[in-house]
Amino acid sequence: MKRERGALSRAFSALRLTPFVYLLLIQTGPLQGVNITSQVRLIHGTVGKSALLSVQYSSTSSDKPVVKWQLKRDKPVTVVQSIGTEVIGNLRADYRDRIRLFENGSLLLSDLQLTDEGTYEVEISITDDTFTGEKTINLTVDVPISRPQVLVASTTVLELSEAFTLNCSHENGTKPSYTWLKDGKPLLNDSRMLLSSDQKVLTITRVLMEDDDLYSCVVENPISQGRSLPIKITVYKRSSLYIILSTGGIFLLVTLVTVCACWKPSKKSRKKKKLEKQNSLEYMDQNDDILKPEADTLPRSGEQERKNPMALYVLKDKVSSCGLGASQTPMSPYHVLVLDVYIPF
Repeated sequence: MKRERGALSRAFSALRLTPFVYLLLIQTGPLQGVNITSQVRLIHGTVGKSALLSVQYSSTSSDKPVVKWQLKRDKPVTVVQSIGTEVIGNLRADYRDRIRLFENGSLLLSDLQLTDEGTYEVEISITDDTFTGEKTINLTVDVPISRPQVLVASTTVLELSEAFTLNCSHENGTKPSYTWLKDGKPLLNDSRMLLSSDQKVLTITRVLMEDDDLYSCVVENPISQGRSLPIKITVYKRSSLYIILSTGGIFLLVTLVTVCACWKPSKKSRKKKKLEKQNSLEYMDQNDDILKPEADTLPRSGEQERKNPMALYVLKDKVSSCGLGASQTPMSPYHVLVLDVYIPF
């Protein structure tokens, strides 16, 4: 009896251990899973061209994977979903004819647009969502930089001028960054060299002779680079007078103006001008005396009826040519004809 009871006890113990052994065997068996790898995390694309979002997955299952690509936004946008390479459902209108899937899970986007830029996430699962792998890739999309040029109001400037400005301009290109070159080398750090916040505009203050040189700019973005032709800025030297005045000699100019304003002619000079004026008046009086005997007076009529008489003197070069028959005075070749003109009210 004791032997039989021991055998039964060992049998019951074996039965109680069987489920634990079974679970242990399941856990140590092969597990199904997905591992995704990618060689790049950032891809720079060009508008109108293609970009390959390359990934590689591995799994212990021989089943076809379920692949789902999403564009991460505030609300994720599903780009494509497939079983293997077979697309499930209908593609969005903005992705039609622009998508291609590969066996390894990679996605090819064609005819890139600026709106395609962003972070893409891929999920690859086998059979169900229990075994899923994820990976993210960032895509930038840009327009190439067109050749820039340096714009300037004038290529000549005077030394010690207040400032002159250079503008780096280009027609096309997204996300541009600017670099200025002097004689083909990057500008040195100088307090006189001022750059705008985007470094597109260069302003040189208090121009010196050493600023006479070749200037150019380089514009680049993630996919391209452009360099302008050099432009020659010529600096002319100021005259010595300007330098004196600009460095504190302005008091000389003030002194000259003050002297000129306070200057008075000498007594000798004033006396000489007074004599010249007297001689001029005497000469005019003599001419009047000479002309008076030569004047012929026309007879007056109707003195009682006229008002406001006005005398009109007409100077003739030759009285004989007018047919007046007046005698000529040898003192002067000119004669005066006096006409009294009366204007009634």
